[in-house]
Amino acid sequence: MIKVLLKLKRMKTLVYLVLTVGILIGCNSSKTMATKDHVAKQEAVNDTVRIANDEIEYEIIIIEPGFNFWLASRARPEGYYSQQFMENRNMFYVNEWNRRVLSPNRFNPNLYEMQIDYQPHIDYGYDVNYKLYNYFIYFQLTYNQRLAGFIPRI
Repeated sequence: MIKVLLKLKRMKTLVYLVLTVGILIGCNSSKTMATKDHVAKQEAVNDTVRIANDEIEYEIIIIEPGFNFWLASRARPEGYYSQQFMENRNMFYVNEWNRRVLSPNRFNPNLYEMQIDYQPHIDYGYDVNYKLYNYFIYFQLTYNQRLAGFIPRI
């Protein structure tokens, strides 16, 4: 099971996006299953990206096997895109994401489980916008999804 948790916290309001993608893998023995579970848990521990800032009280946590490696190896380096560019794209992506959450008959509810509360008037800073933007790019490329009509670019 692959899990993604994105949590933005503003004042006393917590906003959660929990994306759980289940992968069912047949196995022949309980030993094989135990080994696969251990590997999956280890991947999740190794692929956790966490950013926090106590001043504006937010936290973003992304747990997705492969994302950390992808971020370090394939994503554009920090500073390549401006914060304003990423904020604009993140608004489009969040709006489309939330629309898909509200349309479980049209879109896979295992991919789009909970809404994201991303406010345009809040300055989340460069780091949060960078990681959120790159997660949306990673998500689109990994799960063959297109959010907001943009072709994901890296």
